[in-house]
Amino acid sequence: MTLMSFPLRLAGAVALAAAALASVDAHAEATKILFVGNSYTFGRIDPVMSYNAANVHDLTAAMYAANPSGANSFEPHPWGGVAGIFKQFTVEVGLDYDVSISARNAASLRGQFLNSNSAGWDLRGNIGSQVWDKVVLQEQSDEPLTKQAGLASNPSYFSTYANLIENWIHQGNALSYRERDLIGGTNAKCAEITGASTGTCGTVRNIPVNANANPDAQVYLYQTWARPNLVNAPSQTTTDPVTGEIIPTGEPAASYYTSLQAMTEDLRNAYQAAALAAGADGSGGFSGIAPVGDAFMRAIADGVASPDMYAPGAKTDGLIDLWFDDGTHASKYGSYLSALTLFGTITGLNPTTLGLNEIAARDLGISAKDALLLQRVASEQLGFAAVPEPGTLALAALGVGLLWLRRRRGGAVRGGVGEAASTLPSTPMTPAAPTAAMAV
Repeated sequence: MTLMSFPLRLAGAVALAAAALASVDAHAEATKILFVGNSYTFGRIDPVMSYNAANVHDLTAAMYAANPSGANSFEPHPWGGVAGIFKQFTVEVGLDYDVSISARNAASLRGQFLNSNSAGWDLRGNIGSQVWDKVVLQEQSDEPLTKQAGLASNPSYFSTYANLIENWIHQGNALSYRERDLIGGTNAKCAEITGASTGTCGTVRNIPVNANANPDAQVYLYQTWARPNLVNAPSQTTTDPVTGEIIPTGEPAASYYTSLQAMTEDLRNAYQAAALAAGADGSGGFSGIAPVGDAFMRAIADGVASPDMYAPGAKTDGLIDLWFDDGTHASKYGSYLSALTLFGTITGLNPTTLGLNEIAARDLGISAKDALLLQRVASEQLGFAAVPEPGTLALAALGVGLLWLRRRRGGAVRGGVGEAASTLPSTPMTPAAPTAAMAV
């Protein structure tokens, strides 16, 4: 056995051990997880958008069928997206996850909770439709950012509604509030902070009871990535309403950050602040933040991904392109890295466990080489320790198995191998004692 082949052999052995142990309790209830978000979660374009849709419950598919004005025609349901890739990962390592997705193009968490879609889609109802073991919340891409003229940023809305949704999942109480009660204290101050009208700030919001609340649910934030189209983009673009093709207009594009790293730092700070605020009210808070945006920057820093999608040689530099043509959505590679980071955060398993022959990468047209590189990036971002020496292989597999059996028998966490309660703020993860890492 060569040193290069050992990590793959170890990863495969641990995964096989997990799968074998899972069969011992074949009748255990699957872990029910809901992904809440927008096109950053459903993937925006194929092959990601429809990936593994047959094995994901698209909770907005029926709404789209009843009123397709709630989505773009070039984004037909059902969707699998990042949730579909995540589902495939769990199958490969022997975990039983029942995966659902509730998403709408450009939706914010506020829009999800208040059902502000003009098509009348009941997105809040999707969140309250079942008792979830785990929920992932993805905010609209620029909502958490520091307020700047020209951006749709509204960090107060982000923090407030991330907390309201987390509370509703955990406690389920009926709510009646005005946004001024939660932001600013008065109509005028609320309007100043949010940019909304005083009438909006003073409107009474009535939220029904969530009959499926679960105080033990693990709720995660999905930290999104920096957008090249907001950082020195050469041109504005428009999207063809029929085909979804991205067309440069030639008009100068506004730039809001000096670098992708600076925008990522702003996002990271906002997500961490929102998580800390949500954990201060005794409702249970967030179990962790999936640092997807940080993983994008690590891929660039490690020389895996192209640092500038607009550079003349970006398509021929031999590096992975993480972004789609519009400079905001992820490419299939970016979505794959997103799913890897979410997988490691939520399950506590090292993404490199998936290994050379990972099926989702193959299905998406991602080479084994690139899949391994992105697995390594996600693993390093989440702080997993280096692979142990060959002599520890049996002990590692046995330890995983005993941990799994103990949790199954004790009922501590549904979902299987390697899962652990998470702590905030971000802490490094290791296979022996994983904690979820802090991280549109």
